[in-house]
Amino acid sequence: MSTRFLSDEQLERLRSFPDIGREELNKYFTLTPREHGFLDAPGRGPEARLGLAVQLCTLPWLGYIPDDLLEIPQAALLRLAGQMAVFPGMLEQYDRVTRKRPQTRSDHLKAVLKYLTWKNPKPGSIQWKELEQFLLDRAMEHDTPSLLFQQAVEHLQAAQVVRPGVVTLMELVTTARAAAGKLTTQKVGHLLTRSMRAGLDGLLLDDPEIGTSRLRWLTTPAVEASVPAIGVSVDKLLYLRGMDAHQLDLSMLPRERRRFLATVARRSTVQGLERREERRYPILLSLVAQSAVDQLDEVIALFDQAVSARESHAKAKTDEALAERAKRGEARQLLMDVILPVLNDPGIPDEEVGGLLRDQIGLDKLREVASVSWKPLPRDHGRLAALEASYTYLRRFTPRVLSVIDFQGGPGAQDLMTALMILKELNRTHGRKVPAEAPTSFVPARYADYLAKARKAGDDTAFRHYWELCVVLALRDGLRSGDVFVPGSRRYADPGTYLFTPEQWEGKRAEFCQLVRRSATASEAIDQVKEEFHQALEELEETLANAAPNDVGAVRLDEEGRLVIPPLSAEDIPAEAKALREELAGMLPFVPIASLLIELDVRTKFLDCFTHAGGRKINLSVETRRNILAVLIAGATNLGLTRMSEACGVSYDTLAWTQEWYVREETLREANTVLVNHHYQLELAGKFGGGTMSSSDGQRFPIRGKSLTGRDMNIHGGKVLSTYTHVSDQWSTYGTKQIVPTTREANYTLDELLGNETDLPIHEHATDTHGATLVNFGLFDLVGKALTPRIRDLGKITMQRVDNPTATNALYPHAGPLLADRWNEDLIRATWDDMLRMAGSLKFGEATASLVVGKWSAASRQNTLAAAIKEWGRIRRTIHAARYLSDPVYRRKISRQLNKGESLHALRRDLHYAQQGTIVRPHLTDQTEQSWCLTILTNAVITCYLGREEAVCNAA
Repeated sequence: MSTRFLSDEQLERLRSFPDIGREELNKYFTLTPREHGFLDAPGRGPEARLGLAVQLCTLPWLGYIPDDLLEIPQAALLRLAGQMAVFPGMLEQYDRVTRKRPQTRSDHLKAVLKYLTWKNPKPGSIQWKELEQFLLDRAMEHDTPSLLFQQAVEHLQAAQVVRPGVVTLMELVTTARAAAGKLTTQKVGHLLTRSMRAGLDGLLLDDPEIGTSRLRWLTTPAVEASVPAIGVSVDKLLYLRGMDAHQLDLSMLPRERRRFLATVARRSTVQGLERREERRYPILLSLVAQSAVDQLDEVIALFDQAVSARESHAKAKTDEALAERAKRGEARQLLMDVILPVLNDPGIPDEEVGGLLRDQIGLDKLREVASVSWKPLPRDHGRLAALEASYTYLRRFTPRVLSVIDFQGGPGAQDLMTALMILKELNRTHGRKVPAEAPTSFVPARYADYLAKARKAGDDTAFRHYWELCVVLALRDGLRSGDVFVPGSRRYADPGTYLFTPEQWEGKRAEFCQLVRRSATASEAIDQVKEEFHQALEELEETLANAAPNDVGAVRLDEEGRLVIPPLSAEDIPAEAKALREELAGMLPFVPIASLLIELDVRTKFLDCFTHAGGRKINLSVETRRNILAVLIAGATNLGLTRMSEACGVSYDTLAWTQEWYVREETLREANTVLVNHHYQLELAGKFGGGTMSSSDGQRFPIRGKSLTGRDMNIHGGKVLSTYTHVSDQWSTYGTKQIVPTTREANYTLDELLGNETDLPIHEHATDTHGATLVNFGLFDLVGKALTPRIRDLGKITMQRVDNPTATNALYPHAGPLLADRWNEDLIRATWDDMLRMAGSLKFGEATASLVVGKWSAASRQNTLAAAIKEWGRIRRTIHAARYLSDPVYRRKISRQLNKGESLHALRRDLHYAQQGTIVRPHLTDQTEQSWCLTILTNAVITCYLGREEAVCNAA
């Protein structure tokens, strides 16, 4: 196994001084009196003291001391020299002395280590063995060598152990990965009984019943929520249960290890797995264990989507009926315009009203209008009755789904669970009449009249239909909110299991609070947020007080006390800037996409990130690099492998094999991280922003054929899917996710921020209204981030106050009346630790942000924790709104960042040109990989041209 997985540029960067920020400068290069005493030991000249000080401050900062001390950032050297009253040039003299006498440098290093109580590891030492064990433990969690390397560096720094040489550390990482493979086989050996081995071998045999191998059958997901697709999905679930896959306990293997092995199984052919002999069993074991969970989630997701599709169809029919009713009611409305003035005129005697109306309207018109029957609408406008037309269709799959899934209810869902058990029994016994004691409390008020009328009329069939439909709809809604959950599921598990247990949280609370700078006590946190609240309100009060009612360009209150928010004026770009932009654009050449990617690979070696899915680290040949580039371009431009094969002369089979084994989400994400980090280092990129702010937005792409992620949307002219991207203030895209276009984007806003593996120090995040929910406002703040959205109709949101109206209005005469509701401090105090526990679970990766945000946003009112998160979100939204209204610079910064995202949408649309931009891949995995290809190409275009523009500017 090759030990080389870092590029020459990365190696050089890891051996030298990086750039330093203000915070690091203050933290590591500020000498204490005790350190001054250590440096001022008798017999040390100024050059020795300065050289020793550089090493003393550098070791805690980097975890190692670079060989060339002269490369230290100038700001750090000047800061040290100033504190020691030493001429900075003394460091050059120290360098000359230590080069002539290396022993001096060694002696100084030993003195620094002793003073700081750091250890210098040697092979066989305790620190060395601890590092080897640490790497083995991490290698069992994942197989990414660069990440293992970074984790080793962090471990050594936390343990105050000097980092070994880069090559040595790479060798240790490689050894740990090999050892992890052997240990995996040992750990699962007890599960590989004779019957289990036979079952796993059966996956590799062709089954005439399904026309392919069970392996391929299991790893091919559904593409539509139809009755046949649900039936196949249930068959897969039952097949896996027949193998006892749902009872396999692979907890002895870390989660990431299991995911890695399952990925290898999905991408391998039957012949490839057969050639692995004994090594195939842990791989297949991981696959079936993961598939048991995935298949359970797929069955529930298909059930949800199929029920929702029929409900949407019923809604569309109801809306059409309402529109037609409105047209037919026009004649009646016109009659009312004649009738009401007569009835409201007290001067017209009662006995003359009828005759007068008949004369004015005419008997023929009255008879015509009266001939049209006009029945009152039910409370839901007839939607449940329209859904009842789909009852037979729903019955084709709901009984089977209900019979194979173990639905369980949380607090407040007991009646629904009782109703579900009754329905299951009716399905099992083919019963037709719903028992009189069957609960109906879960039925929404808008549907209750249907059940009451059917019961009153003695129509058992109608009652059964409406009651069963209400059970199915309530079950669907409960699964979305988390009030109903399924043991063994990942996506639909008990929401409480997503979080750290109280016992786990006890050991992580202090670390989390220090990391996000939040108080562990509710009182301090509330005092802090109140201080921010009052500061923001004071600024808003000043803005409103200084704005005249007729000042059309300022945020102001009109004569009736209503808030007026004018749009921002367009930014005035000087003519000189426009001319310079056009001149620079004219100097940039048109570059073929392939040449652009090759040039960028020379700079960054981003193609080295495309490792073989089998875990083998192979030095990429020229041909393999070429093939990977072809696959990237085929995916990004939407050409597809067939047309790319014709264009580049590489066979389709070669490109397909390269895509299968090298181009997958984790390698694409890692390659994109390399590009973003390179972009972040460009001097010109810093002119657009510091990398501390980002934004996210969804972009719709048309899709052809069947796909679970596509939805028909009239506003977009047909079936589309949505790509949700996260863009930094430097124009780089650091996150991409495929989502269903009808799903609220706010559920996915936090995912990429918390999973950000780039060097971008993102702290602030902007969205449009779709990303601004109360749960997001609360969670963003709790995990140490700032949500700064541009909210449509901001003046209509409900803003909070922290005191009674009288006191608030006395303190803020202008802004106070805008604060409509009282903030619930008591709820925050009672649940503060649970709120931190939820935020900590997200921050430390225990739960996925999109899953938690989606569940808690839809949670019922009985969920106290969800209510508390929303309450914290209300005060954070109020603070943001006050700042947004009072600070035009703040508003413009948010708008400018969102405009960057829109500009990148246009670039992606231009790059994704083939097949009229229509996506034809049906599966989410393939769509995700294609979206990452487009993200890489987008970043490559921006980075490459930004680098060229920087070179042009420097030359000019």
